[in-house]
This record gives sequence, C-alpha cells and structure tokens, in this order.
Amino acid sequence: MKKLIVASNNEGKVREIRQILSKYDVNIVSLKDEKIDIDVEEDGTTFMENAYKKAYTIHNLLEDDMVLADDSGLMVDCLNGAPGVYSARFAGEHGNFKKNNEKLIKLLSEKSEDRKTAKFVCAMVLVVNKDKIIKVQGEVHGEIISEERGENGFGYDPLFYVPEYKMTFAEMDSDLKNSISHRANALKKLKCEIKKII
Repeated sequence: MKKLIVASNNEGKVREIRQILSKYDVNIVSLKDEKIDIDVEEDGTTFMENAYKKAYTIHNLLEDDMVLADDSGLMVDCLNGAPGVYSARFAGEHGNFKKNNEKLIKLLSEKSEDRKTAKFVCAMVLVVNKDKIIKVQGEVHGEIISEERGENGFGYDPLFYVPEYKMTFAEMDSDLKNSISHRANALKKLKCEIKKII
C-alpha cells in the first residue's frame, strides 16, 4: 500500500482528506504521524503558491513518499476577498478559530449588504515525485451569517451558510459536508489522477 503524507498539522483537514479518500488503497498519514515537526511559512500570494511550497518542501525531506498539501481559506465578496490566504491567522494568531470568527463578524456588521456572499477555496498539490506534480483547485459558494451555528467542522464552518441546504457547514454531518465542500471538489479532480498512481 502506497503512503500519502498530508502536509498539515490541522487535524480537521487530515480527517476530511482521510474520509474523502477512504475507498482508495492508500495509507494516509499526517506530519504528526510521521513525527515531522516543520512549519512551512505560508508567504505566497495565492492558495496554490502556498500549497505548492508546503508539498514540495515536505517531499524534499522524504523523497520516496507522495506528499499532498492544501491551502484553503475563505473569500468574502464585500471584504474584497479577505481573509483569503490569511484565513488561518486573520485575527493575528495562527489557528485561533474563535478570534478569527469574531473579527469576521465584526467587519461584516459594518457592511450594508444584505447578503454577505462568500466562497471557500481549496488549492491542492500532490507531489508524486520530482517529475510528477499535480495541481487542482476546488470551490464552494455560500453566505456568511452574523452568528455561529452548529457544532461540527472547524474554522469558519459555523458562519458559512449554504442556502441550498439551509445549513452552515458546522450544522452538516461529515458525510454531507465532505460531499460538497471546497476540499471535496478539489479531491474529486485529484481522484482520477490518484487512480492512475495507486
């Protein structure tokens, strides 16, 4: 069984990737599982640049194993695409979901638009080897609501409302979210490539 290392310390991301790729004959492990303690600086101007840097940096440490990295975040239309690549550190402290959500709610309370349209974006890079690098991107569209709803998911999920389902990401069970999310849409594009490799 081939090993695929997810270049992330975000347990929520790793869990979603495992669930979405569960039917494939591949052993999906995290950086923590591999005892790799490295924090690649995400200094790119796009999600794809950050994903590529993470995947390539980790692959260079390992050589033989496939490495999958993603960079994802929220883009709110009335905030000119913010928080964008700064999604994880929007309020200043990396990974402080509560503070990020509070800042987002405050900024949007000052906007006059009735509907705060937004999208989640996920850029993924799979480094199979030095000669084979696969890049894909997925999106999902919704709206930002003014107070958190739901207990599932992570990050901005309690604020990201999908009108078609009349629920936030955090109100959805993992099966539903993982069938429509930005990460799911990126992984769907990746699946046919993974089939050729495994």
